[in-house]
Amino acid sequence: MKQIYFILAILFSAYQNFTYGLQFTDCGSKTGKFTKVVVSDCDTTKNECILKRNTTASITIDFSLAEEVTAIKTVVHGKVLGVEMPFHLQNPDACVDSGLKCPLEKDETYEYIASLPVLKSYPKVTVLVKWELQDQNGDDIVCVEIPAKIQ
Repeated sequence: MKQIYFILAILFSAYQNFTYGLQFTDCGSKTGKFTKVVVSDCDTTKNECILKRNTTASITIDFSLAEEVTAIKTVVHGKVLGVEMPFHLQNPDACVDSGLKCPLEKDETYEYIASLPVLKSYPKVTVLVKWELQDQNGDDIVCVEIPAKIQ
């Protein structure tokens, strides 16, 4: 009987992945909450976004804010085989050229837009992209995990 429950659990899990496709996960947002995430050329019916090497991906994050914020820093990591590695961004100041103009007011909704160069030197691997927008105190306004595969 335990085997039947185990098999049903596996089938249900597979069905959920098939039914819902790509899932963006909150990884510790504190002073905000993302309401929408869009990654360029990402097929959301799949379980991961394909990031093609030697291209630039764009990301849009819509979020609401529970506190006033005076400064925002973007921090991006790629998690491969359990190890987090930083992605270098040309412009980590999210208050400049990202659609945001600081300070941001509480109880408002905002749209953040950024680009992420996918360098040719990156290995072809499955990666969990951790995208953080941090406030002036270093707290995560928004933290979102994006399942991806570099090709």
